[in-house]
Amino acid sequence: MLFKDQLDFVTQHIKKNKLRVFMTILAATMGCAFLIVLASIGFGLQESLRNEILSNETVTKIQVYGDKQFTDDQVQEIKKIEHVETVLETISVNASAHSFIDDRDTTSTIVLTDMTDFEQVNGKLSEGTYPSKPNEIVVGYHFAQTLLNEADRNAIAEKSKKAEAEGTYYDGSEEGYKESLVGQTINLSLVPNTSTNEETEKMSYTIVGVMEKPSYDWMVDNTIHMDTAQKPALVENLSTLGEATGEELFYSEFNIFADTMENVKPILEKLKDGGYSVYSVTEQLDQMNVFFLVLKIGLIFVGTIAVLIASIGIFNTMTMAVTERTREIGVLKAIGASPKLIQRLFLMESTFIGFFGTLIAVIISYAISFAANAALPLILKAATGEEAFATNDITFSLIPWQLVVIAAAISVGVAMISGYRPARKATKIDVIQALRQEL
Repeated sequence: MLFKDQLDFVTQHIKKNKLRVFMTILAATMGCAFLIVLASIGFGLQESLRNEILSNETVTKIQVYGDKQFTDDQVQEIKKIEHVETVLETISVNASAHSFIDDRDTTSTIVLTDMTDFEQVNGKLSEGTYPSKPNEIVVGYHFAQTLLNEADRNAIAEKSKKAEAEGTYYDGSEEGYKESLVGQTINLSLVPNTSTNEETEKMSYTIVGVMEKPSYDWMVDNTIHMDTAQKPALVENLSTLGEATGEELFYSEFNIFADTMENVKPILEKLKDGGYSVYSVTEQLDQMNVFFLVLKIGLIFVGTIAVLIASIGIFNTMTMAVTERTREIGVLKAIGASPKLIQRLFLMESTFIGFFGTLIAVIISYAISFAANAALPLILKAATGEEAFATNDITFSLIPWQLVVIAAAISVGVAMISGYRPARKATKIDVIQALRQEL
């Protein structure tokens, strides 16, 4: 029997029982769509959490923790490790910077780094360039916004009071310094956190660059970044307040940067073997991936139950198909059709139901996933009243091709298994009894 004839045999029965087959395909569609949409939540939440972690972290950064400080020899030794891009020392100043431009002022933190290494790992600025002279600095993205005068502070107080009465919050984004900061000179004094409102003499610096906007909307970055060459000048200035030599007000932190994300783990292992206490966000991602792997397997298992329920309908449809076509089966056997051929005919029919049910389910699942991702930020905004949710890139449902393949394999596989028993029953029909059956 030619394959074309086998297809004709199957399609004739489907056309003859359109409503029954349609309802069976619909049941298979619902089961498969439920599986895909349910599992897609696990994939979507994992993607959202992964993006959130990576957006706030440099994925190639390896943090060194503990009180251990690197010597110059250790720094050079680490730099010789294959795929290490740089070792960046970040020096935090335990003093606030009180900065002035005209009648405006702001308070911020100071961080000292080697600007050549800092440029290498930080990349592009939102405006300006990195310092090339001792008295040049880079400021945080919100530095201008936090530069306020008395009129700004009064306006913020009034708007905050009004927002509080309405149950919202005002962030002061409408006030601040509105001109470009690049090229501006600021006067800066230090206020040690160990003293009581005492300020050092003012020092002049030129702003040459502004950092990129932070990943999170709620973050306010007005940090001042200086080159480490400025440390002696800061120590000398702090010493005027009797803060010993000022050295105790500086705290160093070392970070190691790999050239690519793939090389972070090998570097981590070498550093740990060398006795260094290190951590990378990739370790957090590994732990997260294990958790979500278990979650996705659980969701797929629950979704498979819906497919198994739909398989009951396929089994009933195929059982009725065998019963209704007993005489046709008898004729096929009488003209020499083998049991394997008869079995194949009915398995083809159950596979057809599973295949088309899966195809429709995939289309429906993608539509539901798209609608859910579009509607979720609007729902969260309506529920919380926060505008940030409307602009956030939240992935609630994600359907990768791997999920489609898994769902299709489960759905079509269950359909074939459901049709196997009726197909086997068809092969055991007695030819004489089948031919005696009245039309």
